[in-house]
Amino acid sequence: MCGRYALHSRPEVIALAFGLSEIPASVVPRFNIAPAADVLVVRAGPDGTRVPATLRWGLLPHWAKDPKLAAKLNNARGETVAQKPSFRDAYRRRRCLVPANGFYEWQRVDARKQPYYVHPARGELFAFAGLWERWEGGGGPLETCAIVTTDANAPMQVVHDRMPVIVGVQDYARWLDCSPGADVADLLVPCPSDAIRMYPVSTAVNRASNDLPELIQPLEQA
Repeated sequence: MCGRYALHSRPEVIALAFGLSEIPASVVPRFNIAPAADVLVVRAGPDGTRVPATLRWGLLPHWAKDPKLAAKLNNARGETVAQKPSFRDAYRRRRCLVPANGFYEWQRVDARKQPYYVHPARGELFAFAGLWERWEGGGGPLETCAIVTTDANAPMQVVHDRMPVIVGVQDYARWLDCSPGADVADLLVPCPSDAIRMYPVSTAVNRASNDLPELIQPLEQA
């Protein structure tokens, strides 16, 4: 799964990495992004160019009657995303990339859980596979997103059995191409083991209101 992540790169770094002409001014360094937050995504515009957007994390299907459903749909399992009613339309027609510098996962150690920070082994940014939806409900339209997950790769298995689907740079265009017949099922797999690094961090990350650079420091330095 993916329940918390960080995005703290400078806007110009994000723009360069994802081929964007600009980044919304609202994007600021964040070290503990939690579900229900407004998050940066990258998606294809009508002309095929990549554009940034700010969406609510927690996917609300366009057919939903109750907006509270979004709280249960932060993550979409890659194994069932093409069949599950909550995600299948977005998977076919509305895919996006979610920039991140890293994500957190928790390892159960006896009666407690130890958080780990997972970051790219090379480069500065991950691109999580994402889905987005537009809900036309009371109070105006709401655009939301979910992060697609898969089985953990070998290093991650020490901590947890799930991880986000991390899209390689060479596959950004494929993931964002939602034209009829575009097949991206082969991308819904764990990233290579040597693509990530991880280390334990302070349990201060457990509180979503904590949002400081110290959260991503190795435990011995926190």
